[in-house]
Amino acid sequence: MAKSRQSLAAQAQPRCEKLAAQLGFELVDIETERDATGITLRILVDRPEGMDMDSCERYHRALLPLVEDLEYDYLEVSSPGIDRPLKKDADFERSLGSEVEVHFFRAIDGSKECQGILADWDKDTLTLEISGTPRVLQRKDCALIRPVVSLDGVEEFDLGDGEGS
Repeated sequence: MAKSRQSLAAQAQPRCEKLAAQLGFELVDIETERDATGITLRILVDRPEGMDMDSCERYHRALLPLVEDLEYDYLEVSSPGIDRPLKKDADFERSLGSEVEVHFFRAIDGSKECQGILADWDKDTLTLEISGTPRVLQRKDCALIRPVVSLDGVEEFDLGDGEGS
């Protein structure tokens, strides 16, 4: 089962990449998911100014005829979100000097995650500054690396119960 999902993503990759380039988007990731209702092919795209619903819809409509011969039940096109995982060099470059969180495949030094300022990276390692001390991590040990999203300064809204509250 996992092999077929991988091959679905592998088959979709060049088509999605080419379309993204044509539209001025970046293909961030392709995910596949199987559940009781079928197979979902999820395409994550981004652009420098960010994605909106119209952009996702435009990409979705243009992609449909390019992937109609693939075996999936549902096609989703989405933005990777503000906490987009760091995978490519450009992602690490964008986050250099910013706070990131790292989740490990297994506990390292008694913890399965850590947080710090991304100070450096290369193909094998990343260096976080944690409380002023550099810590070098092996990228192969990292299950997920993503920016820390701060909600400081975001105004809170009382959505109430919709009955005049």
